[in-house]
Amino acid sequence: MKVRRFGLVVAVAVLLSTGCATTPPSSFYTLTPMRGLPDAGGSSSTAPSVGLGPVNFPRFLDRPQIVTRDAGNRLAIDEFHRWGGTIQDDFLRVWIENVSALLGTTSVFAVPGEVRYPLDFRVTADVLAFEGTYDGYAVLRARWIVLDHRTDQVLRVEETRYRRPLAEPKDEGALIAAMSETLSDFSRDVAVTLKQLPKPKPPAPEQPDVRDGSLRIP
Repeated sequence: MKVRRFGLVVAVAVLLSTGCATTPPSSFYTLTPMRGLPDAGGSSSTAPSVGLGPVNFPRFLDRPQIVTRDAGNRLAIDEFHRWGGTIQDDFLRVWIENVSALLGTTSVFAVPGEVRYPLDFRVTADVLAFEGTYDGYAVLRARWIVLDHRTDQVLRVEETRYRRPLAEPKDEGALIAAMSETLSDFSRDVAVTLKQLPKPKPPAPEQPDVRDGSLRIP
């Protein structure tokens, strides 16, 4: 009886070790910034200073695994193809790099954060879709708001959608490249909008209140 139990344990151990040996390694990916853009280098006197963020993702996308959408409403979550960091951080990093180059300024920062610099605009974004599709496309759909950073006045509200084909269907590297292209398209639209808007005027300094010969600061 003991011999049979020992044989069973050995057989299970062999199966487990064989299964582990055949498990494919995970691959990790990051988004890439736009190609062919000049380095922002410095800050043009006419370029606005901008804070980008926060960027909000739905929970089904805010995960380590790369997500694609099958026909209908079914999601495919790939356990062996993952983001190198988080999708939020990577999206914001590349968005900042793109917009900075498009505006020709280094005065583009992540918000929220400790930005000790006077900002003109702030752009927030709710990412509604950022994934691959069953028919070989990468899609990005975002609702974004441009605000006067000093007063929080809403200057523009937009919802835009972008779609790029994969160079190689069902290839994860091609999917991330196409997703990066949709983020480039989004960055262009944000930069064009910011260039069109007049810079907000800084608030007027408070005037001293002079009454009865005495100086009073309200």
